[in-house]
Amino acid sequence: MSNTDDAKNRPADAGRRDALKCMGWAGAGVLWTLAGGVPRGALIGSAEAAKMPAGGLHFVQISDTHFGFAKDANPDVAGTAREAVAKINALPVRPELVLHTGDVTHLSKPTEFDQAEQVFADLKAGPIHFTPGEHDVLDDNPGALFHQRLGKGATAGGWYSFDQGGVHFIALVNVLDFKAGGLGQLGASQLEWLERDLKGVTASTPVVVFAHIPLWTIYPQWGWGTSDAAEALSYLRRFGSVTVLNGHIHQVIQKVEGNISFHSAMSTAYPQPAPGEAPSPGPMKVPADRLRQVLGVRTVEFVPGGTPPALADQILANS
Repeated sequence: MSNTDDAKNRPADAGRRDALKCMGWAGAGVLWTLAGGVPRGALIGSAEAAKMPAGGLHFVQISDTHFGFAKDANPDVAGTAREAVAKINALPVRPELVLHTGDVTHLSKPTEFDQAEQVFADLKAGPIHFTPGEHDVLDDNPGALFHQRLGKGATAGGWYSFDQGGVHFIALVNVLDFKAGGLGQLGASQLEWLERDLKGVTASTPVVVFAHIPLWTIYPQWGWGTSDAAEALSYLRRFGSVTVLNGHIHQVIQKVEGNISFHSAMSTAYPQPAPGEAPSPGPMKVPADRLRQVLGVRTVEFVPGGTPPALADQILANS
């Protein structure tokens, strides 16, 4: 699915149809290759997928683990998180790093952070980098516990950047001062930092941005977007390849705008409804034998030569 129009300008029913199509692809397990701004999908395990290039920088995105959640939609989120770790550990190539795009915990309690650290200690991968979700900043001093436990090396505001394998990675925070149903916000200080950070990066360098709430407006009625994302994106348009990864909505939806591709991710905890397909967002109960078909992780591969990255969404269920 490719759409160069902003989601808020599309009819609601068209957005829901597109979302359902993307969810169907992800349920099958799809390897995405983006060439010239146009996505090409191949079912994982197919002959076409087997021809995708190997080598380069490999990393994994995991999102919305919600340690501490224990309701009907998934009474054992720690168990499905461990399955996600096992899925990552079974990859044929060891990932150089892991990105977690927020909502590590459900209520930002110390015991939930303890459990997250215990589960992630079993990862056979490079370092894991975190950015917070709104559920991670519910403490009295919003974000203080997350920053103390998982935000080492970040700025005082929680955002940061680093370089690895020829790729510039940027972790943004758009969940502080979050209000239920409201859009995410980056804020002036973070936007000023982002502009400064990118000034020293050449336009030919691939850039990966990861944040919790989408940086494009998927469904404003549910707060699925970031109010001041346009300014952030304006700083990124001079780069030849920009990949934006987010969580929050617990499903795969993607969009391409020129040189920027946007990808939301599945949760490892529970699914949420497609945009507009329920009275409100929130945990969605599915039959127990289907749960692992709508939970998963994402692998990303950058190959030498400046080609866009290949993305593969892998469900927890065994094929």
